[in-house]
Amino acid sequence: MMESVVQLKNLRVEYPIASGSSVPKLAVNGLSLDVRQGEVFGFLGPNGAGKTTTMNVLLGFVNATGGEARLFGVNVREPIARQRIGYLPELTYYYKFLSAEEILRFYAKVFGIERMEADRRIDRLIKLVELEHASKRPLKSYSKGMQQRVGLAQALINNPDLLILDEPTSGLDPIGRMKVREIIQRLKNEGKTVFFSSHELGEVETVCDRVAIVHQGQLREEGRVADLLAKYKTGLEQIFLDLIGYKPQAIT
Repeated sequence: MMESVVQLKNLRVEYPIASGSSVPKLAVNGLSLDVRQGEVFGFLGPNGAGKTTTMNVLLGFVNATGGEARLFGVNVREPIARQRIGYLPELTYYYKFLSAEEILRFYAKVFGIERMEADRRIDRLIKLVELEHASKRPLKSYSKGMQQRVGLAQALINNPDLLILDEPTSGLDPIGRMKVREIIQRLKNEGKTVFFSSHELGEVETVCDRVAIVHQGQLREEGRVADLLAKYKTGLEQIFLDLIGYKPQAIT
């Protein structure tokens, strides 16, 4: 049995009562998941489903109201639990006058990586994300897809065992999405665990081992992609729409 990398048990997250409301906002409601070592796991749901809140709990940005959240068997509130993860947010911001190489060197210093080891990792990551031709150019000259690949390299500088990606292909053209997908596959081949949210369901269907579909903070379905396709006898996009109760409006 492979090691559990991400464990959620009856996770619950409430936000404070908003002005004019008598009840707190329930963002995550009894969510349980188990993500295993070496998996590419797709975390799916419409906007407002609780995906980013769940990721923020794993990253230590948000405290759970109830239930448990563990990374590598350790409570996420323990700093040691987060030492083995890399994170790419949906919206990244870097100083545009810096080059990819300079950004990676800065984050290597943040993680306390020695110079010779940092040089080795930066060289490897630049090759992994296919930016050798532009590694010394300022980011202001990069396309959106190239900037996203710099973000992936930054998330990998500490050689994490778990990579958490929030909409890693958002706003990318087909070539950009393909390159990110190829990188995720290479990371899987290296034994990394990848946990990511995405609205690109065709892409998820291609790259993920298992998926979870959440709606209104609750788990609606979870399983291997192939098993879900066989169970529902339709594509992942239609499964998703049916589970969240989407009904197309008739055009008059």
